[in-house]
Amino acid sequence: MRKQRSLLFLILLLVITSLIILVRVPIRLGLDLRGGSQLTIQLQTSDEVPRIDERVLEGVQSVIENRVNGLGVSEAVVQTVGEDQILVQLPGVSDPEQAERVLGGTAQLDFREQRPGTEGELFAEIQVNRALDAELRQAIATGDDARLEELLQQLNESNQAIASLYQEPIIRGQQLQDAFPQPTQGGNGWEIVLRFNNEGGRNFAELTKNLAGTGRTIGIFLDDSLLSSPTVSVEFADTGITGGSAVITGNFTAAEANDLAVQLRGGALPVPVEIVENRTVGATLGRDSIQRSIYAGSGGLILVLIFMVAYYRLPGAIADVALVVYALFTLAIFALLGVTLTLPGIAGFILSIGMAVDANVLIFERTREELRAGKTLYRSVESGFYRAFGSILDGNVTTGIACVALFWLGTGLVKGFALTLGLGVAVSMFTAVTFSRTLMFTVISLPEFRKPELFCPNIPKTN
Repeated sequence: MRKQRSLLFLILLLVITSLIILVRVPIRLGLDLRGGSQLTIQLQTSDEVPRIDERVLEGVQSVIENRVNGLGVSEAVVQTVGEDQILVQLPGVSDPEQAERVLGGTAQLDFREQRPGTEGELFAEIQVNRALDAELRQAIATGDDARLEELLQQLNESNQAIASLYQEPIIRGQQLQDAFPQPTQGGNGWEIVLRFNNEGGRNFAELTKNLAGTGRTIGIFLDDSLLSSPTVSVEFADTGITGGSAVITGNFTAAEANDLAVQLRGGALPVPVEIVENRTVGATLGRDSIQRSIYAGSGGLILVLIFMVAYYRLPGAIADVALVVYALFTLAIFALLGVTLTLPGIAGFILSIGMAVDANVLIFERTREELRAGKTLYRSVESGFYRAFGSILDGNVTTGIACVALFWLGTGLVKGFALTLGLGVAVSMFTAVTFSRTLMFTVISLPEFRKPELFCPNIPKTN
């Protein structure tokens, strides 16, 4: 009995925590519910890049993500589609033409020489810029639209201030052939290797000769935003860094080195892009979809609750309580993990409610079989949970495998359906084998509820 009370207290604590999360952290809504713009960007080959491969696609995707951040759109989605397209979803964007202008241009990567006498000023501006960028990403992640516009303006002013500390570009993106991360020789960190063409190699040698040993930096800019500012050691003062290649060091982690290399490749590749689709989803359609989904979900849930009580008596009422708790837990997890809820996602959530009911149905039917076989109420309930567990586990595991496959292989809305269904199945398994079980054994410990007819009709009351 003490164990049952401890579990009930834990579940009560989880319920309170879930309510607090839902009050303080709103659930994100996807494009089809919130309204906004959806753009499909087609990558095109060129003389320099005759084939669109995975590295090209990854680099351009990185550039698009940076530009989306510059738009200040919260809950945006940027993902690859097929082998040569990128899908961009911008919830809440009412001016798709502006988004098309910002996202449709080829990335502009360049290398610049820092102006003499600006070392201290540059350091201060970079610190301000990093702080603003962190605030902007936080505002985008939390959907703080009121703060976004102000931060975007401040970040733009900071980028302009940093750019003014550098001279005109010396090396353009098309002169950079490749950029990739590699471990340092000591194996204690990572570095980024740059490969230039012949013209870029000559310009890079001249640039590094001018900066070697001065303490001034090479400004690597992508779309007029500073990516990196490495210095050049004094040993290259006579000739500069020759050979058409160089290494950027700086105690990078593997992830940091890879991110910078991806951004450099994306800016270096002269890949033309074209907006092949620019679709707008109205906010009114989103509100109608939400309302209809709520009506459908609430109506179905109410009918299920009524059926469970009418057919399974007291266990049905216990299952109804567990079902409400399950729904609360699941929605709280959606909010906590930042799951973007779409119409297919709502469908997956509603389907997972049916899976949660199914687990209780298996348990109660097993319990009835045991009661009809003449076992005591306690033994029947215990056997019901024990014998049904294998079937519940098999059903949830197979559904979970299907969800993993859909999420891994699917895209867009299919992923949303798989994610919500998978999370729902996991939570339903938890509520079925913990909350329902705990509440059931707590109820049958009370004399007024220790009546077999409350669990199964048409059996002798003396059982």
